[in-house]
Amino acid sequence: MCGIFGISGHAEAAKLTYLGLHALQHRGQESAGILVTSGDGEHTSRYAGVGLVADVFNQESLDRLSGDRAIGHVRYSTAGGSDVRNVQPMIAETGTGPIAIAHNGNLVNGDVMRKALESEGAIFASRSDTEIILHLLARARAQRFQDRVRAALAQVTGAYSLLLMHQETIIGIRDPSGFRPLVLGKLGESYVLASETGALDLIEATYIRDIEPGEMVLIDKSGVKSERLYHAPDEKPRSCIFELVYFARPDGKVFGSDVYSSRVAMGKRLAKEVPADADLVVPVPDSGVPAALGFAEASGLPFRHGLLRSHYVGRTFIEPSQQIRHFGVKLKLSAVRSVLDGKRVVVVDDSLVRGTTSRKIVKMIREAGAKEVHLRISAPPTKFPCFYGIDTPTKKELIASEQSLEEITKYVTADSLGYLSLEGLHESVGDDRNKRRFCNACFTGDYSVPVSSA
Repeated sequence: MCGIFGISGHAEAAKLTYLGLHALQHRGQESAGILVTSGDGEHTSRYAGVGLVADVFNQESLDRLSGDRAIGHVRYSTAGGSDVRNVQPMIAETGTGPIAIAHNGNLVNGDVMRKALESEGAIFASRSDTEIILHLLARARAQRFQDRVRAALAQVTGAYSLLLMHQETIIGIRDPSGFRPLVLGKLGESYVLASETGALDLIEATYIRDIEPGEMVLIDKSGVKSERLYHAPDEKPRSCIFELVYFARPDGKVFGSDVYSSRVAMGKRLAKEVPADADLVVPVPDSGVPAALGFAEASGLPFRHGLLRSHYVGRTFIEPSQQIRHFGVKLKLSAVRSVLDGKRVVVVDDSLVRGTTSRKIVKMIREAGAKEVHLRISAPPTKFPCFYGIDTPTKKELIASEQSLEEITKYVTADSLGYLSLEGLHESVGDDRNKRRFCNACFTGDYSVPVSSA
């Protein structure tokens, strides 16, 4: 997961991109970067660093980024790790001028492509799979830049929502499966591209539409043009359903679905599928709140904030180190004894991936005096690794891939554990059984883009 933002034709492009990245900070906390250009694109300015958006940039650094076109990136590493060399946007000098890129996703044939390029003499400055696309663009021989983009992307497989900047054009692209989100908006006469609608809302831009799977949108002084990457009549769009479960902001739309309403619906369905004899419903904040509200409404149990989150600590799932994630739970959450003491508690969370966080949360609630703790998860068991941009690269990291429901319940020390069914999840997001539009590979192992080449 990463967050990308771009704007074309605005005098305050860098500062608006800074605000847009702030709205997308939940998608990546390891690094942030902005690249700005103006005129014919020959002269660019870039500023990037490791850390949160507010830590990387200040007034002085933003003032140095002058230009009316900008792309920005917040990083959450999957391929390449959190090395400073992997910070985006990346830029390369070519015979037709600089090419800049910001990438959200993960290429499943990245290792294969890197080895092939290195065998032909290519030299890489990073471990990020994004740099592979830059090499392929530089080697493409088509006359039009968009045709060079087509030629380059025809050689890669996997998940990519991209922003490219070349000469006077910003290009936004989603892969043919549409794994990761990308939306188009407008601010005055300027066009905006962003991972989520929340970034548009912050800068008071108007949402126009989602970029379609396999679509390439070109933005320049003449306006917006749309082309297809290539004709793929058999390609079936399969957007990541985990975006709606966890990653996306609850105050927007992703893939045309309202995130908040979807999560409330998941909680209602969860209450019907795996009810609990309890006194109250407590969410794991913040991402578990909508599902917990739905669970409370459907079950008739009172909703209470029995866990409070520190707003000075980032998302524990998104931290790259298991040691940091393990320690981060205590920093992130605290239990409210006056709410929990002597109660039978249903605690609702959006996912249970490794189990370490859930175990600590259950322990915390018990230490606050709860008589019983019934853990409910508003998603199915995560049993398979994701190769499309979520940091679960091996099955051994996923507790549900090796352990039964009873074993997981015992590990997290809950009195009971219940998951939302796969069918319940799809129905909660309005996904027709006969026309599946969401990827659920992390739950089923049904990979819509083959990973054998990974």
